[in-house]
Amino acid sequence: MSDKRAIKRALLSVSDKTGLVDFARALAQRGVALISTGGTRKAIADAGVPVLDVADVTGFPEMMDGRVKTLHPKVHGGLLAIRENPEHEAAMLAHGIEPIDLLVVNLYPFEATVAKGAGWDETIENIDIGGPAMIRAAAKNHEDVAVVVDVADYQAVLDAMDAQGGGADLALRKKLAQKAYARTAAYDAAISNWLAQAIGVEAPDYRAVGGKLSEPMRYGENPHQKAGFYLTGENRLGVSTARQVQGKQLSYNNVNDTDAAFELAAEFDPARTAAVAIIKHANPCGVAEGATLKDAYLRAQACDPVSAFGGIVALNRKLDAEAAAEIVKIFTEVIIAPDADEEAIALVAAKKNLRLLLTGGLPDPRAPGLAVRSVSGGLLFQSRDNAVVDDMPLKVVTKRAPTPQELADLKFAFRVAKHVKSNAIVYAKHGATVGVGAGQMSRVDSSRIAAWKAAEAAKAAGSAESWAKGSVVASDAFFPFADGLLAAAEAGATAVIQPGGSMRDDEVIKAADEAGLAMVLTGFRHFRH
Repeated sequence: MSDKRAIKRALLSVSDKTGLVDFARALAQRGVALISTGGTRKAIADAGVPVLDVADVTGFPEMMDGRVKTLHPKVHGGLLAIRENPEHEAAMLAHGIEPIDLLVVNLYPFEATVAKGAGWDETIENIDIGGPAMIRAAAKNHEDVAVVVDVADYQAVLDAMDAQGGGADLALRKKLAQKAYARTAAYDAAISNWLAQAIGVEAPDYRAVGGKLSEPMRYGENPHQKAGFYLTGENRLGVSTARQVQGKQLSYNNVNDTDAAFELAAEFDPARTAAVAIIKHANPCGVAEGATLKDAYLRAQACDPVSAFGGIVALNRKLDAEAAAEIVKIFTEVIIAPDADEEAIALVAAKKNLRLLLTGGLPDPRAPGLAVRSVSGGLLFQSRDNAVVDDMPLKVVTKRAPTPQELADLKFAFRVAKHVKSNAIVYAKHGATVGVGAGQMSRVDSSRIAAWKAAEAAKAAGSAESWAKGSVVASDAFFPFADGLLAAAEAGATAVIQPGGSMRDDEVIKAADEAGLAMVLTGFRHFRH
């Protein structure tokens, strides 16, 4: 491959016109002949920059509401022809095809159209056909053609032309080609996934994932791992859409933990109660409701004050100064909230490394969506766990029914257990976690760890009695044996919520009755591995 290729003729067709006129003018000033389409051509021409309509090149008018304009041999021949190939040169001469050295295309805004909730017809019309076809053609022929799909690359092309006598070197053309194919792949992924959801195909024969780099990260889960944060364009409020008000760059682990924290906080309706979730290593170490955010934070922190140090704090309401003043008293990595008042922002600003993220709202815990995980040689896809305990038909299976307070705490505990790594056991009392057992190989171990955590929390608070006494307990899946349930009873729990469905449900129910526990079944499991 030769290294330099002069850019003498460029075709521009963009939906995002940011920087378009300045770029077109800069190309023209460097002697580049411009060809364009529709609104792009009008914007360039209105700015007084000479530009030829693509219809004058092809000899065919734009037709069918713009669906057909660049799908023509005089366009694709100009992009695909291999320079200095005698057969290609002869074909170009015979058919009046001139080379196109630079293609500038950004695609119809399909992802934005879906994100705003557009209907079927509008969404279909925002599927670009000519754009991806030209991009792929130019990228394939990157030995001779430079292709730009990102406004951020305009200056790089101009700099290369200035440095190399009007051309772009092969290294840049390869880099641009790679980005071009990645862009069309992400675009097609968005289209295919939208179509699958729209027509109800749960497991399509082919599944693609695509995203745009939000920011490269210093490293991944560990310092020797490389990482980047990519946005899929899903219209879900959270860490991917948040505005970072202050603080240093988020790390890979920060993003993962902050997402877990905010998704948990969103389980609590802000119109009903203030709620705070404190997350450490993707597991909640304390969650609580309260009359105010300050109250909820202090109750959440009390569940495990040791683990709360260096944690992620998520709130379901606008961060106020009272809550901010408490949160900044200990080292905290990230605060994420729907909004924050100016006094709260000023208090957080005193901790220059503390990240403050504001999302503008809460994600809907009932909304459908996809969850993806990689395995060696493949990807696991599943629908998001959007089951909410308020919608579940709770069934009392013990002789004793839970009291109203127990029932409220059972729902609270099961809401939290949904976000705890399996096997998960959560002890709760009066709208706050008092002990969390996460990620153990046996459920009885999770139960014992949660009970131990409750005793430690009580000790740290100066209480002589374990906070598990008089609490309720939630299990993310059924008790396969009565031992986990009995461990909860031994710790002092008075009521249990669990999915049910074990072959030994009768044995577990009998043990609950013998221990004087009230127990309800949800019929829904919340495994989170």
